[in-house]
Amino acid sequence: MAVYKTIGLMSGTSLDGLDMVYAEFENLSDEWSFRILKSESLNYDSLWKARFAGIAQKQAVDFVQCHVDYGHYLGAQTKAFIRNNQLEVDVVGVHGHTVFHQPAMGFTSQIGDGSAIAALSEQLVACDFRSMDVARGGQGAPLVPIGDALLFSEYVARLNLGGFSNISFGGIDDLWAYDICPVNIIMNEICRKQGLEYDDKGNIARGGQVDRALLHQLNQLEYYQQQAPKSLGKEWLDEQIWPLLKTPYSDEDILRTLVEHMSDQIAASLGSSQLKPGKVLVTGGGAYNDFLMERIRVKTNFEIIIPEPQIVDMKEALIFAFLGLLRLLDQKNVLAKVTGARTASISGALYQGKLL
Repeated sequence: MAVYKTIGLMSGTSLDGLDMVYAEFENLSDEWSFRILKSESLNYDSLWKARFAGIAQKQAVDFVQCHVDYGHYLGAQTKAFIRNNQLEVDVVGVHGHTVFHQPAMGFTSQIGDGSAIAALSEQLVACDFRSMDVARGGQGAPLVPIGDALLFSEYVARLNLGGFSNISFGGIDDLWAYDICPVNIIMNEICRKQGLEYDDKGNIARGGQVDRALLHQLNQLEYYQQQAPKSLGKEWLDEQIWPLLKTPYSDEDILRTLVEHMSDQIAASLGSSQLKPGKVLVTGGGAYNDFLMERIRVKTNFEIIIPEPQIVDMKEALIFAFLGLLRLLDQKNVLAKVTGARTASISGALYQGKLL
């Protein structure tokens, strides 16, 4: 029996903040279990939100500066998290913050300089989990499914409603997964026009009307006709979604139509899985959107399970703690059958920050 204690850091595309998890993982007879021992969420201030929102259009020197500055931020927050809770840590697994994701062009970029994180935290850091897979011809996404299969195998599917929705089906031997559609990354941006960070419980959307022509345009986008493996990035959103929303719809009607679109696509993904209906684990900020959850439940025969808030909020950070551990152990942590790469990978760059 082996027991490891690791930290996971997750920053989502919806710009809501940084999630930090300290978890214990135990391996017994090649089966993994976990316990979340500590967790914390930090909201980004207006300066970080502004830097993230505009970084893709900045000059190269500004991009590199943000990459390094954010690494120092992550390192300082990790060190404070460890010090305040008196933690012993084997490795820190870091997702970084996605700026570019264009696997078809052969690149992906998550900012957060690993050297800076390691130096400031004084810990062993694993980061940049996507690049190896992209170099091998894969999508570099989704990364979470191996954690889904090894840590949440009791569910027939695991659905995450974050900036984008993604889903995984099956166990480690028959696993498949992909990104479904945008969720919080677009709804939160619309809410910010009204001075709100998000649509609380989906109440704004609930008060709107579905625009059938817009819904048809959204549901007919080419991405939804493609077969997995496939993944989404902000660039796709800018090219395919935002232009459709520039016509004079009210925010309420846009949100209502988006909820219908998202629930259509999520229900279609579950329906196309060819699995017998069973329990579906739902996590991520979208799980708190009561109206979206209602619409998903209406359209599927699966039993939708929303777990305790700590799992809802922290599952992705938990799994990056796990991916960092697998990297430390030199075990595969990105699966070719999920991403479409030529082979599975032991992925992630290691930076040793412990003082000699």
